[in-house]
Amino acid sequence: MTHPTTGPATWFVTGASRGLGLELVTQLLERGDAVAATTRSVERLTAALDGVDTARLLPLELDLADERQVRDAVAAATERFGGLDVVVNNAGYGFLAAVEEVTDAEARAMFDVQVFGVWNVLRAVLPGFREAGSGHVVNVSSILGLTSFPGWGLYCAGKYALEGLTESLAAEVAGHGIRVTLIEPGYMRTDFLRPQSLGLPSATSDAYPAIREMTEAHQAMPGTQLGDPAKAAAAIITVATTGGAPLHQVLGSDSLGFAEARLQSLRSDVEAGRALAVTTDVVGG
Repeated sequence: MTHPTTGPATWFVTGASRGLGLELVTQLLERGDAVAATTRSVERLTAALDGVDTARLLPLELDLADERQVRDAVAAATERFGGLDVVVNNAGYGFLAAVEEVTDAEARAMFDVQVFGVWNVLRAVLPGFREAGSGHVVNVSSILGLTSFPGWGLYCAGKYALEGLTESLAAEVAGHGIRVTLIEPGYMRTDFLRPQSLGLPSATSDAYPAIREMTEAHQAMPGTQLGDPAKAAAAIITVATTGGAPLHQVLGSDSLGFAEARLQSLRSDVEAGRALAVTTDVVGG
């Protein structure tokens, strides 16, 4: 197995048939890297890669929420390519609804992909990474893993959970030579806001007209987003091949602006609550 900084690498990429995942797989194959790419539909992935040399591609159709399927997929990739260098947990979808409108089933379905699916992948790949003493986990979060907006409560909940999981993971595996990075993009010109990638509540409430307006605005947004998925994919490759990125790597000037605003807001809250915070200590030890 070749380390990514010294030559062609082997990647395991989830959510590979659309958007950022598809762009990433395309660029990796064009670089001459080997790619195990997971999707819900190999047919869709294959069609999307028409014209790309797929000799070093292993398409894997699976449900990320099924731990056995994930374990088998990682085993198949390891057997085919001799090991893995970089794992990119990219699969996900949006969901726009008021917190009150989200059903239990909708919430669990989101966490199956954004949290439990990632956890399944991590459990499957980390033993091999530890044995090799190397490897890089790249978890694709969102700027909505650092800040939040009305209507995005479910999506933010999943991404906030992913952020906490990833921060703990980074500290746990650093001693094993494993690198970990969170990618936090802003809006990109992908299918993310189109019907195939944006979930909506099965029932809505008249109590949240502003969220209905937001939903309409977001559905009209595709094609106008600031972020370029090709450049974002290239940035992920840079992160993996140089090893110089911080744990939190925001992508996009919109994402950067939101992150800076969140830092200011959090600092203001901490300062505003300082006087009360110190009153709850035990006096005298």
